[in-house]
Amino acid sequence: MKNLVKKNNLPPFLRNKRLRSISLFIAVSLILGLVIAFLYNMLVGCVLLVMACAGLAYTIKNLNIVEENANNYLTDLSYLISRGEQEALLEMPIGVLLLDRAKRISWVNPYLQPYFEGKKVIQRSLEEVDPELFDIIQNHWEKDDSFEVTWRGKQFIMLIQRHYNTVYMENITHYASIEKRYLDERVVIGEVYLDNFDEISQSMTDQEISNLKNYVTNQLSIWAKHYGVYLKRIDADHFMIMMYMKALHAIENDKFNILDVIRQGTSKQNFPITLSIGIAYDDIDLNKLADQAQSNLDLALGRGGDQAVIKPSDGEALFFGGKTNPMEKRTRVRARMITSALQELMKGSDKIFVDGHAHPDMDCWGASLGIRRIAQMNGKECYIVFDEKIVYSDIQRLLDEIDDYPAIRDSIITSDKAVKMATDNSLLVMVDHSNPSIGLAPNLYERLQNRVVIIDHHRRGEKFPENPLLAYVEPYASSACELITEMFEYQSQSADPINTLEATTMLTGIVVDTQSFTVRTGTRTFDAASYLRSSGANVDEIALFMKENVNSYMAENHLISMVQFIDGNLALITAEDDKKYDSVTAAKSVDSLMKIDGVSASFVIFRRNDGNVGISARSNGDVNVQLIMEALGGGGHLNAGATRIADKTVDEVQEMLLGVLHKDEEAENTND
Repeated sequence: MKNLVKKNNLPPFLRNKRLRSISLFIAVSLILGLVIAFLYNMLVGCVLLVMACAGLAYTIKNLNIVEENANNYLTDLSYLISRGEQEALLEMPIGVLLLDRAKRISWVNPYLQPYFEGKKVIQRSLEEVDPELFDIIQNHWEKDDSFEVTWRGKQFIMLIQRHYNTVYMENITHYASIEKRYLDERVVIGEVYLDNFDEISQSMTDQEISNLKNYVTNQLSIWAKHYGVYLKRIDADHFMIMMYMKALHAIENDKFNILDVIRQGTSKQNFPITLSIGIAYDDIDLNKLADQAQSNLDLALGRGGDQAVIKPSDGEALFFGGKTNPMEKRTRVRARMITSALQELMKGSDKIFVDGHAHPDMDCWGASLGIRRIAQMNGKECYIVFDEKIVYSDIQRLLDEIDDYPAIRDSIITSDKAVKMATDNSLLVMVDHSNPSIGLAPNLYERLQNRVVIIDHHRRGEKFPENPLLAYVEPYASSACELITEMFEYQSQSADPINTLEATTMLTGIVVDTQSFTVRTGTRTFDAASYLRSSGANVDEIALFMKENVNSYMAENHLISMVQFIDGNLALITAEDDKKYDSVTAAKSVDSLMKIDGVSASFVIFRRNDGNVGISARSNGDVNVQLIMEALGGGGHLNAGATRIADKTVDEVQEMLLGVLHKDEEAENTND
C-alpha cells in the first residue's frame, strides 16, 4: 500500500504539486456533482457518470503529456545551459585564471593560454611562471572592483574574485589605442603675442623693425614646424596657432623653450622681445575654444608676460616661463584711456565702494583714498570698506590722522553696512588685489559682481573675476598708488584737489612697496612720486608712518637671527610654531635678508595672528618666488610673494616649501 502512494508510482502530472492540487479540486467537485445527479435521477446520474469517466480519462492523458513536455523542456534547457557555461569558459574572449590558496595555477582557459607562450602552467606557482602577472595580482588582491593594468605590453581590464581564487582578464589594447589616439588628436587653439613690440619698435628704423619681425617669425616658424604646429600671423605682433594635443604635450615637456629662444635672441640684437602665449583645449565648440585661448592670453599678459598659460575651459591653469620682470610701459595712452573709462562708469553709478585686500597696507589705503578723491572730483559719493580687527602700527597712525578729516572718517564703513547701502547701480572698485576671496568685503563682491572695476599691480591670478567692467592690471607698476596717481593728471582741474593726507598716504604706499625706490621702480614711479610731493605730500609724516615700534623691531631681529641658508643662495627663516608674528614684521625680516651678499631669494615661515601659517618670500629676480608661492596656494610678483596655509604646523609647511624648492631645482637641472 505504501508503494502505491509513492510519488514515483503516481501518474506524471500528479507528481507536480500544483497540478495535484488542481486535480484534487476537480475530483471532489465531480464526485459531488455525480452524487447530486444520482439523487435527482438515476438515469441522469448514469449518463453523467459515463461522461465523467470519459472526460477524466481524456484530462489525465493530456495533463500527463503537458507534464512530460515540461520536464523534457527543462531537461534540454539545463543541458544547454551547462554546455553553454562550459563553452563560454573555453571559447569566450576573456581570460580566466583559477588559483589555489598557495597561488598555484589550477586552470587557465584556452584564451589566456597563448599569453604564457606555450609553457606548462597547471599546478605550477604563478610567481615562477610569470612574476609580472603575480606582482599585479598580489598588489590588487584586495580590490573589489575591476581595474586597468598593463601586462606583456598590452592593456587589460582585470577583475579578481578572491573568495573563489579566480581572475578574469579582458584585453582592451585595441580600445585603449583608440582612446589614446582620440586624446592625442584633440584640437588645441592658441594665441601668441609679442609683449613689448610697440614700445621697442618706437625707437627703431624701418629696416630694424623689418629685421626684428623676420627674426621672430623665422624662429616661431622653426618651432612650429618642429612640433607640427599650424602658425598664422594675424598682425605685426599677434599670431594664431593650432595643433593636436600630442604636440602640446611635447611642447610642455620642453618647457616652452621658444620663450627663452625669442628672449635671448632678441636681447643679443639689443631689442629684447618677450612672448605671451595663451593655449586652450577641450571638447567644446571651436568658437568657445578660441575665446578661452584669448582669455588665457589675457591671463598671461596680466601676469607680466614672457610666459605661456595653458588652461581648459573648466580646469586649473598651467604656467610656463615668467622668468623676467615685466617691462615698464613708456606710453601713458592706456592710463588716459582707463581714466576716461573709469570716469564714465562713475558718472553712471549712484554710489561707489572701494574694497582693498585683507590686512590692508599703506599701498592699499593710499589707493583707496585716491579712488575716493577721484570719485569726489566727479561728483559721486564714495565709501571705503574697512572693518579689519587686526591693524598694524603704520595703519593705526594713519587712522589717527584720519580723525582730523571728518569727511574721510565718515566715508569709512563696514562691509555689512556697504551691502545694505549698495544698489544695482552701485560700483565696486577693487584696489591692490584682483582676487575676491582675499578682499575685505567678499559679501559686497557677491552683491556687485557684475559692477566691478579692478586696479592692481600684482600679477593676475586664476581667481580673477570673470566679467569686470574695467580691469587695469599692470604688473610693471611699483604699486597701486602709482597707477591711481597717474589718473589725477586727467581729472578736471576745477575740482577739489588731492589733500595733504591723501598725497602723503599714497606716496607712503609707493615708498613701502618699492622699499624706498630700490625695487620695481621705473621712470613713471618717480613721476608719480614727484606729482604727489608737489601736491603736498609730507615727507616727515611719511617717516612717521614707516616707524616701527619696539616690539616689532625686536621681533624682526629675532626672526633674522634664526636664518639658515640652503644651497648658499637661499635664506630661510623658520619661526617657532607656538609664537605668532604679524605679516608686516615677517615681510620686513625677509626684506632685510635680501641685503646679504649672495642671497638670491629669502623666505620666512611663521605662525600668523589669525592662527594660519604664513610664508613671505622675496627675490632679486633670479628666482621666481611668484611661481613658488602659487604652488603653495598663494601668489605675488616675480620678486615678491606670499601665501597662507591652514591646518598645518610650521615644520610641516617648511617641508612643503623645501619640496617645491627641490622640485624647481630639479626642473632647472633638467632644462640645463
